[in-house]
Amino acid sequence: MRWQVVNAGISGETSSGARARLEWVLGLKPDILVLETGANDGMRGVPTQVLATNLDAMLTTLGQRRVVTVLAGMQMLRNLGPAYTTAFARVYPELAQKHGAVLIPFILEGVAADPALNQDDGIHPTPAGYRVVTDLVYPRVLDAIARVRAARPRAP
Repeated sequence: MRWQVVNAGISGETSSGARARLEWVLGLKPDILVLETGANDGMRGVPTQVLATNLDAMLTTLGQRRVVTVLAGMQMLRNLGPAYTTAFARVYPELAQKHGAVLIPFILEGVAADPALNQDDGIHPTPAGYRVVTDLVYPRVLDAIARVRAARPRAP
């Protein structure tokens, strides 16, 4: 089985933007989709219910289309207060469980807040930081591939 990887992300996009573009992405007919969105919602202080509603709608659509989804969780900066950061962090595992998505609990695990692995903005990873992210994502993508293979009947 051959795989093609397409980066359909848009820098600075919110979950509302991702939701609005989902049909376009589905036009690519993906078997697997790595859904990583929400950081920009949090940095703008968008209510966590908006994030949850958008992710829930996208995961519902992806499930209906039988797209195996890897949901990349995010955590928010502490300066937004404990109530917000706690509510934000709960969104991803709750929705992954509800929809049976493969969960990456925190896409920037081991990278966030490490100056050696982030650009000068303190938010976006450097090439070395992206190597850490890749090591985190890779096993989840392998899990998603296994799910796709298990769902497809074998050719005689």
